[in-house]
Amino acid sequence: MARTCIVCGKRTETGNKVSHSNRKARRTFLPNLQKMRLKVNGSVRRAYVCTKCLKAGKVQRAV
Repeated sequence: MARTCIVCGKRTETGNKVSHSNRKARRTFLPNLQKMRLKVNGSVRRAYVCTKCLKAGKVQRAV
C-alpha cells in the first residue's frame, strides 16, 4: 500500500483531464503526502501522512 496516508487512507485517485474542446485523457490526482518518522504503537517507523492529518495533530512525530 504505497502512497497512502496511514491515518485517513487518502491515496492517489484517477480521473479525466478535460481540454477546452472537451476531449478526455486519463490523469492522476496526487494527494499531498509526506514521508515522516512517526511513533506508531510505541515503535518508530517511516510512513506516509497527508498534510491535513499532520496539521490536525493526528500523528506524533518521532524526534
